[in-house]
Amino acid sequence: MKPLSEFAPAARAGMRGVFLDIDDTLTTRGRLTADAYSALEQLKRHGLLVIPVTGRPAGWCDHIARMWPVDAVVGENGAFYFTYDSVQHKLLKRFVLPQGGQDRAANKARLAEIAAHIVREVPGSALASDQGYREADIAIDFCEDVPPLPHAAIERIASLMRAAGLTAKISSIHVNGWFGGYDKLSTTVLLMHERFGIDLDSAKDTFVFIGDSPNDAPMFGYFPYAVGVANVRDFIDTMAALPAFVTEKRCGEGFAEVVKILTDARRSRQDSG
Repeated sequence: MKPLSEFAPAARAGMRGVFLDIDDTLTTRGRLTADAYSALEQLKRHGLLVIPVTGRPAGWCDHIARMWPVDAVVGENGAFYFTYDSVQHKLLKRFVLPQGGQDRAANKARLAEIAAHIVREVPGSALASDQGYREADIAIDFCEDVPPLPHAAIERIASLMRAAGLTAKISSIHVNGWFGGYDKLSTTVLLMHERFGIDLDSAKDTFVFIGDSPNDAPMFGYFPYAVGVANVRDFIDTMAALPAFVTEKRCGEGFAEVVKILTDARRSRQDSG
């Protein structure tokens, strides 16, 4: 991982948008600071697309798509994307797997059984407090509202999910599990094609992704200009792919660091043009 200073100025100025994780990337110790939120607004004011890509639940994403200065949000590690149509004044929801019917009900019931089994098998773990707002996955808390669990316990949670037939991903606070082969990256590619008419495979070098943890690895490996906030180093030994660049500061302060170099470069290009 290179220092952020090595992110070429010409590349910074040419960025069209920013994808970002939320927990411990935008937020700091579970809080969204004024500086981090202001950085989101700065990206929008400078004409960039802004899209959170998060493991957080549908209930949160409804609020984020409606209320935050963003163009869309990908949630539950790729289960869906939401966009808010300001002309129709309507929230548009797109789930990757079909919603409704017996299959969805059966999946939710089976997920609840798997979650209960994991909590029994891994002492100190708990169902995440936001589980009630989820549509397509389970989230097992290992440090958000419970005392931090050791690495072996976190891996045990993930292995139990996989043994039950789930896709499992580890974030900075939860282990998430779901039925299906989607992830943050596949749904981000789908969103850009369906809602913005952008072939991300061809345009990925004009977008930045900012993240911090193992479930961001598909995004880190895909985007040439992926950036990890400094706390990504906490997971360096367990990451399948690392970002090209890393900030000096952690969490929301690191996010603001990235936003500053992008908006400064964009401003300089506009002034010179």
